[in-house]
Amino acid sequence: MPTPLIALDWGTTRARAFLVGEDGAVLGKRVADRGIQSVPSGGFPAAFAQIAGEFRQARPDAAVLLAGMVGSRNGWVEAPYVACPASPDEIAAAGLAVTLDDGTRATILPGLSCDEGAFDVMRGEETLIVGLGLTDGVACLPGTHSKWAEVKGGRITRFASFMTGEIYGLLREHSILSRLATEPVGDDAAEGARRGLAAAQRPGGLLNAAFHARSDVLGGRMQGGAVGPYLSALLVAQEIEGARALFGDLANLHLVADGVLAGSYGRALAAAGLDHGLTTPEDAFVAGVTRLARGLAA
Repeated sequence: MPTPLIALDWGTTRARAFLVGEDGAVLGKRVADRGIQSVPSGGFPAAFAQIAGEFRQARPDAAVLLAGMVGSRNGWVEAPYVACPASPDEIAAAGLAVTLDDGTRATILPGLSCDEGAFDVMRGEETLIVGLGLTDGVACLPGTHSKWAEVKGGRITRFASFMTGEIYGLLREHSILSRLATEPVGDDAAEGARRGLAAAQRPGGLLNAAFHARSDVLGGRMQGGAVGPYLSALLVAQEIEGARALFGDLANLHLVADGVLAGSYGRALAAAGLDHGLTTPEDAFVAGVTRLARGLAA
């Protein structure tokens, strides 16, 4: 019989808690600035009670599933990575039990590792990939460290990480380009994105194209407000080409994003001639933990 579920997407700086009913519907949601870096040693049971205690009171019969950086070596307990290829049931089976402050059990989900010549890891994104319910396809999860994952036969076979968001921040805020960059006004954002996508197609590569954000402003070809959008579009386009080199034609591609990221990746994928489905991170997470909870109960 399906049971209610309390699920936490517990990251480094923030935790999102969901109360999910037997039918998979979200009955309650809380967002708290109680990421793992704010929790002292031994303080995770109390932190969980602060974040999701009201859900426990409302549904004491609910299973508890914790995903994300809470399972890292700096979290509640380190949940070892599961090596790819991995199925949802194999991921669920590798969960580690911890005890809440009322003595009941919670399960911390593991991350995934991939060794395709270069070793790679993820922690938390695997839950969203499971939530897509893919049999065969590719998932793209944008972020500070974007993830692209290949699914075959319902198993996550391999994945790759891209430091797109972090490199954008470094270039936009801490490089010579930051001296010319201003906040976009008017058509700056659209113009910068258009130029960035075009620059990604020219020979010379990323480092050459990034410098053009400076020279185009100095030459009067682009406004300072277009620098940030230019860099964003350039980096996303380069990420997509890197993923295509790794995973082939990117058939049955699903993007897990919302807001600004959904827009920027959607435009870059269209410019690359790639069709894709779109799922919000919240929907993917809820579907993923629901699927993994069934695996735990089996």
